[in-house]
Amino acid sequence: MAVSTAGLLLASAAAFAAAYAALVLVLVAIGRRHEARALASFIPDCLVLFRRLLVDERVPRSRKFAIALLIGYLVLPIDLIPDFIPLAGQLDDAILAAFVLRLVLRGGGPALVDELWPGPSAGAALIRKLAFGSGDSSTDAVRREAPSRG
Repeated sequence: MAVSTAGLLLASAAAFAAAYAALVLVLVAIGRRHEARALASFIPDCLVLFRRLLVDERVPRSRKFAIALLIGYLVLPIDLIPDFIPLAGQLDDAILAAFVLRLVLRGGGPALVDELWPGPSAGAALIRKLAFGSGDSSTDAVRREAPSRG
C-alpha cells in the first residue's frame, strides 16, 4: 500500500498538533494557565515572526534564504527524526528552528526581535535568549541595572 506525500504531511501535522495540544493541556491541568496560554500562542507567533523577517529589508537575502529553507524543511514530511515519534520528532524541528532564528536575528540585534515579535513579551524574551544568549539580551541588561528590592 503506497502512502502519499499529502497523507504523510497530514499525519505529521496531526501528530505535532496532538503533542502540542497535550503539552498545553498538561500545563493547564497542573495549574500553570499563564504558561499554557504563552505556549499556545508561541508557534503562531513564531510563524508571524518568520513572515515578517522574510519581508524585512534589514535582513540579508542569504538569511532570508535560510528561513525559506527552514520553512520548507518544517513543512515536508521527511525529517531527520519523523514527527510521529512523540517529543523526539518535534525536537529536531525545534533545534533547527532555534539555530536558524539565532543565525538570522544575530545580524539584526535585539531591537529587531522587539520590533517584529507579535506576541507577549515572555515569548520575545525566549526568542532573544535563544538568539543572543542570556548575557546579550536587552532585557537582561535592564535587569542588571535595575536596583534590587529587598
